[in-house]
Amino acid sequence: QVELVESGGGSVQAGASLRLSCAASGRTARMYDTAWFRRAPGKEREQVAQITWSDSSTYYANFVKGRFTISRDNAKNTVFLQMNGLKPEDTAVYYCAARLSPTTGWTYWGQGTQVAVSS
Repeated sequence: QVELVESGGGSVQAGASLRLSCAASGRTARMYDTAWFRRAPGKEREQVAQITWSDSSTYYANFVKGRFTISRDNAKNTVFLQMNGLKPEDTAVYYCAARLSPTTGWTYWGQGTQVAVSS
């Protein structure tokens, strides 16, 4: 079992930055990778970025490339999402998720943290 707790959300104006954190506990040594997803009001959940724990390889959705950066701190079992140049359309609840292999679904989810960007 892996527990995930997000933090760092808030309300900001367009152009501002936020740094989200996802702290993992439990059987963290088994994690293969961790991702950030978001769900905006009235929209489907979408993946934002992901990072593997072994080699830090990353993936970004096109709509955040160049603005968001995902990173991890192995010693603290924490994944970060640095969000720069925020736009109103980035407003959503942001969730982190983890899985134990690349062939399984995203098994473990955090409770989410709200990000609100005003124009």
